[in-house]
Amino acid sequence: MSDDWYNVHQLAVLAGFRLIVLANRVGCEDEFLLKLHDGLVEGLASAIARLRAIMALEHQHATEADEEGMAALQLHGEEECFARFRITLLDDLEIDFDTREYRVNGGEWHSALSADCDGIEVTYPSLVALTDDELGMLAPIARSIRNEAGIAISIARVVYD
Repeated sequence: MSDDWYNVHQLAVLAGFRLIVLANRVGCEDEFLLKLHDGLVEGLASAIARLRAIMALEHQHATEADEEGMAALQLHGEEECFARFRITLLDDLEIDFDTREYRVNGGEWHSALSADCDGIEVTYPSLVALTDDELGMLAPIARSIRNEAGIAISIARVVYD
């Protein structure tokens, strides 16, 4: 199978999942779940746009002379970015173990160090995945997207211990 076939197939799979999420959203009455559905639709649209950019670069690379190899280099970079593509629907947690800091959802960095009479303690928050009950009908859809499309989806909230 060629990359063209795979990319077209992947594009169709992602577009199909986007339609499924939109259809599932119609019957959703919970405001929190509506927000998650909207985030997943947006994330799938971003994945589709990235895949379309890859396909355009492949076409450009195949049809134009590229003595310097810039199109091939750009194509390779886009493919690597797509391979690491991740949809984060709720919270994102970054931890810098070197500086002992963390930040939530791209916000400000916070120190994980605390001191009291017993000494110094380092405490980081953690991510806790939402349960299938909390996700409702979105849970099997998210699992299918992970399994069939290979797109990582994070649906977790930050918990401070």
